[in-house]
Amino acid sequence: MVGLILAIACANIANLLLARAAARRREMAVRLILGAGRFRVVRQLLTESVMLASLGGAFGVLFAVWGVRSLTLLLSGGRENFTLHAELNWNVLGVTAALSVVCGLLFGLAPAIQATRPDVMPTLKDGRGGGPRRRAQHVLVVAQIAISFLILVAAGLFVRTLNNLHSIQLGYARENMLLFSLNARQAGHRAPEIATFYANLRKRLSSVPGVSSATLSQSSIISAGLVGSPIHGTLNIGAVTIEDPSVLAAGADFLTTMQIPILAGREIDDRDQPGSTPVAVISEGLARTYFGHENPLGRRITLPDEKRDLEIVGVSANLQYGDPKDEAESPIIVFVALSQFSQDRVTYALHTAGDPLTYVKTVREMVREADSRIPVTNVVTQAAEIDRTISQEVTFAKLCTGFAVLALLTACVGLYGTMSYSVARQTGEIGIRMALGAPRGAVVWMVLRRVLILAAAGLAISVPAALSASRLVESFLFETQPNDPGTLALAGVVLVSAAILAGYAPARRASRIDPLAALRHE
Repeated sequence: MVGLILAIACANIANLLLARAAARRREMAVRLILGAGRFRVVRQLLTESVMLASLGGAFGVLFAVWGVRSLTLLLSGGRENFTLHAELNWNVLGVTAALSVVCGLLFGLAPAIQATRPDVMPTLKDGRGGGPRRRAQHVLVVAQIAISFLILVAAGLFVRTLNNLHSIQLGYARENMLLFSLNARQAGHRAPEIATFYANLRKRLSSVPGVSSATLSQSSIISAGLVGSPIHGTLNIGAVTIEDPSVLAAGADFLTTMQIPILAGREIDDRDQPGSTPVAVISEGLARTYFGHENPLGRRITLPDEKRDLEIVGVSANLQYGDPKDEAESPIIVFVALSQFSQDRVTYALHTAGDPLTYVKTVREMVREADSRIPVTNVVTQAAEIDRTISQEVTFAKLCTGFAVLALLTACVGLYGTMSYSVARQTGEIGIRMALGAPRGAVVWMVLRRVLILAAAGLAISVPAALSASRLVESFLFETQPNDPGTLALAGVVLVSAAILAGYAPARRASRIDPLAALRHE
């Protein structure tokens, strides 16, 4: 995308320099007649081009300082322990400086040579320029429009992917949830006292004003099985064996705090202690798949690796377990009592009335009062943790949107410059048309029609290219087809609308030309 933006910028520079050279052809002809050598005139024009490019590069470096900081912040996703510290270095500055100078020389050379051609008499008679240069400008505008469409399509695909990820029904609370982790065993707590310590701290946290409920588990739902002491192995349901089931050890009131509906029976509560009957709450998907229409309550399931027979005491609604992108139709989930399984590190979850982060200070104080040796780690809101799982998609969507806006603005500047130059060259023709009775609307349509033709030519080239190139990013998309017709149509509408807006100002200015002044100019 950086390469495409550079191509648009180079086409824009070439277009504007062509228009600028055409506007100064008569000036260059006068200089040549008065004795200036061609090399001297070319050197002067190249010096001006390089000066413009250097100023643009200098402003670009200032913008890059802000851009690097913004990019680092975007990639970190709010993580405090993010280790990437990108900054400008001499290699990058050297490359950008060289690109600026090369662009200035390359795109200033051709107009400079054309402006100093030996045959200067036709230029003195008619300094408006010839047809080839005008066609070259139109070709460059079409190229800018085509490239801008490609970037708009990419941005649209990633934005749709991001919207699809945000619209996933997780099955549990996303907002107003504060998560943090503790490891009491590192501070010297041992079983069975460690379970009592965790349970007492949960009760104290539940009594904090503004906290509607508090719970704990071996890990958060998003990072289930990745941290803590995950429960692996198999699950036996009668004669059926399930390999690597999704098992989460949860504390009292876990389903209530997470706002996971209880469809039958009860959830895990304070009755489930180390010496009591091991219990489990299963998901609706597991109950429907392996028990059918039978009532699963009171039935037993087995975790052979843990040597545990669990009594089913409840059925919960389905939820998205782990990474939201790994969506399953009927997740096989089993909640077991945390107090009945050995766990060193646990994750607390607080459902708050307001902003969860305002309770961080209170949480740290309460943990310090309970045991000052235990550090509070991984403090994050549940919404932020969910967003971290889609950080790549968020980054792509934001970067592509930024690139698309930049490409669109650059292309519109080029289109505006081309149409303004075209209107200036046609001042006499427009004046004659209006003197003969042409209405202002007809003049506006004459200019806008040319804009629409250029936009249509750019779309005709870029649509097939977009259909082919979009498959390169198919693996990054979620529930979005690379040839999504809605995205293609929206990108086309945005591009045509931007082109019309860029061409409207020159068209309106053309319609306000005074016929007498135009004829005198001619």
